[in-house]
Amino acid sequence: MIAPARRTYLDVLRGVAVLVMIEAHVIDAWTRVEDRQLPGFRQSLILGGFGAPLFLFLAGVAVAMSAGSKARRAGDDRAAARLVQRRGLQIFALAFLFRLQSMILSHGPLWTLLKVDILNIMGPSIVAAAGVWRLARTPRGRVAAFAALTVAIVLATPVIRHSAGLAALPDWIEGYLRPIPGLTNFTFFPWSAFVTAGALVGVILDQARTADADRRANMAFGAAGIALAVLAYGASFLPPLHAGSSFWTTSASFFFIRLGVMVAAVGAAYLWEQRPSAGRRFSPLQLLGRTSLFVYWIHVELVYGLVSTPLHGAFSLAGAWVALGLFCLLMLLAAILKDHIARNSFPRQNLQRKLSRLAGALMF
Repeated sequence: MIAPARRTYLDVLRGVAVLVMIEAHVIDAWTRVEDRQLPGFRQSLILGGFGAPLFLFLAGVAVAMSAGSKARRAGDDRAAARLVQRRGLQIFALAFLFRLQSMILSHGPLWTLLKVDILNIMGPSIVAAAGVWRLARTPRGRVAAFAALTVAIVLATPVIRHSAGLAALPDWIEGYLRPIPGLTNFTFFPWSAFVTAGALVGVILDQARTADADRRANMAFGAAGIALAVLAYGASFLPPLHAGSSFWTTSASFFFIRLGVMVAAVGAAYLWEQRPSAGRRFSPLQLLGRTSLFVYWIHVELVYGLVSTPLHGAFSLAGAWVALGLFCLLMLLAAILKDHIARNSFPRQNLQRKLSRLAGALMF
């Protein structure tokens, strides 16, 4: 039996990433100061910390699967890689468009256009991952290359963070390599390693072209992910590999704990989609996953922007979680409305083509 053309369990996992992303932002922005010292707030931040890595990881999965599909259709690895790289550049351009929108709506200063956020890292990382995919040639070579690159980026992170030579760079360049307060939310080290790790998983899934192979791959992901997270957790009690390493920001242990959880989550999402009722009813998670960039685009301004100023720091931790539930419902309704308008505003054939191109261009 041939594997499904669209692996809906990846949409489900992307939908989970949307919810975690919203949780991180709402709890951060709307919780009052006196509750930010509570253990529950810190635990909420740890949970929210999985949203961005999961988006980057799934973008990497999409790199390998998209490139592989295009190469089989065109018979040309170079052309397939170039198409994926073009989409990475589109995402990089969208990063600046997003910042421009935020600057206008929130009356921010001009320098905020240079802030480094997740799209700024995702776009170039996709370009680089597609280049590695093309150069490696074979599935085994690609798995090995992505594994080596992931480990190299992770191990280099604390070294880069403490490199005195980077201070000579302009801030807007240095901010892509290590954090600069007020300018940087994400950096290539270690965040781009989630893209390369996802690409490794994507190569394996791209080769699993039957339903049985897809099942075996996802069961292996479940087992391997749990093993990786457990081993990384155990390693976190050992002396750090670099004297300047910090567990929550630059340690290899924390990176691989998160990576292990995400790899296992791919297998868990696969099992979820094997339940008898799957595909027979509306799936909010699938819809959120398919419209993830739309939700990302609108929710950041709604959470942090001028429109929600009275809500900033206004809730107890429990109240912020209640507000989070209502806000998630609002985002789901927005996604349903957007999907409905898209389906009814264009002829079906044109709509499918537009959505296909957009989904490929955005990668999440």
